[in-house]
Amino acid sequence: MLKKVIISGVAGFLGTHLAETLLEDGHLVIGIDNLISGKLENIKDIHNNGFTFIQDDVCSNDFPLNPLFKDVDQIYHLASPASPKLYQKYPFETINVNTIGTKNMLEIAKSNKASIVFTSTSEVYGDPEVHPQTEEYKGNVNTWGPRACYDEAKRLGEVLCYLYYSVYGVKVKVARIFNTYSAGLANDDGRVISNFISQALSGDAITVYGDGKQTRSFCYVSDTIRALKLLMDKDEANGELINIGNPMEYHILELAHLIKRLTDSKSPITFLPLPKDDPKMRRPDISKAKELLGWEPRISIEEGLEETIKKYKAKMRINNV
Repeated sequence: MLKKVIISGVAGFLGTHLAETLLEDGHLVIGIDNLISGKLENIKDIHNNGFTFIQDDVCSNDFPLNPLFKDVDQIYHLASPASPKLYQKYPFETINVNTIGTKNMLEIAKSNKASIVFTSTSEVYGDPEVHPQTEEYKGNVNTWGPRACYDEAKRLGEVLCYLYYSVYGVKVKVARIFNTYSAGLANDDGRVISNFISQALSGDAITVYGDGKQTRSFCYVSDTIRALKLLMDKDEANGELINIGNPMEYHILELAHLIKRLTDSKSPITFLPLPKDDPKMRRPDISKAKELLGWEPRISIEEGLEETIKKYKAKMRINNV
């Protein structure tokens, strides 16, 4: 059935992929972005009569009153800087979009009786003392550090979702997203996979922070998008927090060597000091996603990296012409 869908943060990494997928499914999509971290070039190739783009700030007081939002069926609230490089550059904007912006999106959902997915993050677990992380784990987060503007803003966004669900009965679902990647990540994004691939293809030193023994899990973007759509469509997920990520865990140094091999790169691997509050390990328990959504990742790390590397190479050729 055709639905009217809002995507905030549409010009970002996940927003672009989600918009393209929903338009292919035949839905009407209203995409919103203030372009602080999103880029117009990400959506310039979306030529679909069902797509409307609005350059606006979801935090503005009159934002929920836009008449275009009348009779909306679904809302994906993705807007927020997501890489440490960007949320540390825009800390106040990051706090606002995940708090004021989240409240505004929840108000639109409430007034339209729409379903809403809020994309939270594995960062709410901080530097975890429980491994792997289940949704019941309360986290080990530092409020007094450079990552707090993102971690704590997402946590407060979850509180707002809880209140709108429990007080007003809004059909809200929260996705705690672990590292997602594909060629859609800008090569200057600052996240580990985009960094390593760009460095390996350019012949620059691959920079590993700390000793590289810290771990992460990596989920290919098509798997994450599929999870978000399943989450939106599942009524049983209303009022639930659900981890979305790949439970396969890799040491960062192991990832560096894998990317070096897949790119056939001669780049040396160098080591830099570990940033403050950088988590030592991160891996989702996805039992809830399996049970409630029937979801688990399909794309292996090698498959996803090979596709990402191929597209990065093509982009670099274009940029060097």
